[in-house]
Amino acid sequence: MITIKSEREIELMRHAGMLVSKMHKFIKPYIKEGITTKELDKLCEDFIRKNDATPTELGYEGYPASICASANDTVVHGIPDNYKLKNGDIITIDVVIGYKGYQGDAAWTYAVGKIDENKKYLMEHTEKALYEGIKMVKPGNRIGDISHAVETYAKAHNLGVVRELCGHGIGQEMHEDPDVPNYGTPNTGAKLKPGMVICIEPMLTFGERYIYIMDDDWTIKTEDGSDAAHYEHTVLVTETGYEILTPRLED
Repeated sequence: MITIKSEREIELMRHAGMLVSKMHKFIKPYIKEGITTKELDKLCEDFIRKNDATPTELGYEGYPASICASANDTVVHGIPDNYKLKNGDIITIDVVIGYKGYQGDAAWTYAVGKIDENKKYLMEHTEKALYEGIKMVKPGNRIGDISHAVETYAKAHNLGVVRELCGHGIGQEMHEDPDVPNYGTPNTGAKLKPGMVICIEPMLTFGERYIYIMDDDWTIKTEDGSDAAHYEHTVLVTETGYEILTPRLED
């Protein structure tokens, strides 16, 4: 069931979303060669708790960490561990923060040191695909309009569109209706209405779109070993368009 949020709920989600934005700004300087993904997770969890909020991912269906840290060919759900970041890596930090029962969610991909041109291209155009999807958010449009915009941009830039994973509604729960795929047909799917809050999140690859899940039942990698990038915002449907609840903060 798709829920329409009240003004009170939207205010709480704005706060949760801003905490997500602030956490990304906080963690960015630490994302460099030599740090482990487990150390990044600890820093993020401490930041969240110091801000009177909850790391929603921790314990979700048994997930053992406060963030997902997905490097290189890991598309999503990379479990923080003792892996040390290397110069030339890319890593996606995906976090959901709960504040007074409401959630904010955003994923951004970061460069570690100096990365090659292919990784720069992948990151640039995955992020741009996200904003192409967000442009479609306004009352009366449909989920398929968002999905089609993401897919069209990705394919125009020869990037693989992962089909098994998608965006979602969000509110009191991390994942709510509707699903928001990264491929689709215009003028199909749920109609957007003011007060809906959704997460749009292109997960694109530099190679083929096919993926597999590791034995830990969480980590999802590209089948061909190509790099993946992932950008996500929590987006409110307003009376006239949209509001990004997880804005990128200036460094």
